[in-house]
Amino acid sequence: MNFQKTIKSEISCTGIGLHSGRKVNMTILPAGVDEGIAFVRTDLPERNCIKADFQNVRNTVLATTIGTNGTSVSTVEHLMSAFCGMGIDNAVVEVNAPEVPIMDGSALPFVNLIKEAGTEVQGKHRKLMVIEREVSVSEGDGYAMLLPWPEFKISYKIDFKHRLIGQQPYRLTFSSSAYEKEICAARTFGFLKDVEYLQAKGLALGGSLKNAIVLDDDRILNKEGLRCPDEFVKHKILDAIGDLSLVGMPIIGHLIAYKSGHRLNNLLLRELLAHQECWKIVDASFREKSTEEFDSTTIPSFGAIRAVMA
Repeated sequence: MNFQKTIKSEISCTGIGLHSGRKVNMTILPAGVDEGIAFVRTDLPERNCIKADFQNVRNTVLATTIGTNGTSVSTVEHLMSAFCGMGIDNAVVEVNAPEVPIMDGSALPFVNLIKEAGTEVQGKHRKLMVIEREVSVSEGDGYAMLLPWPEFKISYKIDFKHRLIGQQPYRLTFSSSAYEKEICAARTFGFLKDVEYLQAKGLALGGSLKNAIVLDDDRILNKEGLRCPDEFVKHKILDAIGDLSLVGMPIIGHLIAYKSGHRLNNLLLRELLAHQECWKIVDASFREKSTEEFDSTTIPSFGAIRAVMA
């Protein structure tokens, strides 16, 4: 995991856009070192390149949308999550529509695509963003924070006033194997009354039981049920991994989040980058040598962790 990676060969898929309901063709191509992840809209007359960067986030309502110079791509979070989970640093994503295909509503199809294409280790170390001081954002009763920690760890809690969801906490110590085993198959979810409202407004036109968990007031409408009992909170973690990956490098720190979402995830990155005393960038080769020297006295009080996980 210390060296940059790209995919070994070009890979393509076809799916439906969650909000447009349109058929979307997507191709992922290898990219060189330090190029990062970039999206290209092939349906437009002029070639465009939208860097997957938190500063390029244009909208966080229902999904994460990135854009530059009037061109945008929506619903990037599941694919970005898969890239992060599988350790892909550099790739070009071509789509012939204004959004990434929703597939089954999780990151699993993208993980399978990456595995089918294969990965290639590139001859340069990764850069890592190491959290050195606490940084946090809040909105209403939701909040998200990053604390110093010797690896990437997530403590996340959701709280929905629905008897089949309620409060769900989950902790994850991030690794590619843990991501693939515990997180990537968790699907997005929504409520029937909201889906009906959105579709009446011309949104979520591609939403269906094939690409989302849908609940009415009393039950889950998907005949197959849940993939795991805590699929709801795991999907929120999947989203957070994708949103935070827009910082452009792996984070070494502890994400603590309560009732967070795309907007708070992006605000957290903006707050983090606005305070240079809260982080440093190191070479992965240096980090490997210095992990055992982590100073536990820099970790703030764990009251927030206890509050999230209670």
